[in-house]
Amino acid sequence: MAVLTDPIADFFTRFKNACNAGNEEFSAPYSKIKADIARILQEEGYIWNYEVVTGTHTKLKLKPKFHEGRAVLTDLKRLSKPGRRRYVGSTDIPSVMSGLGITILSTSKGIMSGGSAKRQKLGGELLASIW
Repeated sequence: MAVLTDPIADFFTRFKNACNAGNEEFSAPYSKIKADIARILQEEGYIWNYEVVTGTHTKLKLKPKFHEGRAVLTDLKRLSKPGRRRYVGSTDIPSVMSGLGITILSTSKGIMSGGSAKRQKLGGELLASIW
């Protein structure tokens, strides 16, 4: 088994592949950051729900949202990578697809969507843009 250098990118890849394949659910190894990202995806309407499954290896189980047979998720892009971190101030948070998508940031108050960070006047590390 390969060693992952970017587990968040692996989580996003699993999510994107599950949506493209039309899978009703998928699982990923658990971490607090991934659980917070799943919470934001649920709040923004990209997944139906998620749950933490405990066992020998704790994992997240997510159910992507579909509308008329097509996934709600069109695409996503990992913006900040382990080799090149990308930080923005509250005024520099990018708009995704003219407001049709969301950005996910890691701020001093936790993981949150770009809109929430702008309202609270917080900047941070750009994790991903989703549309």
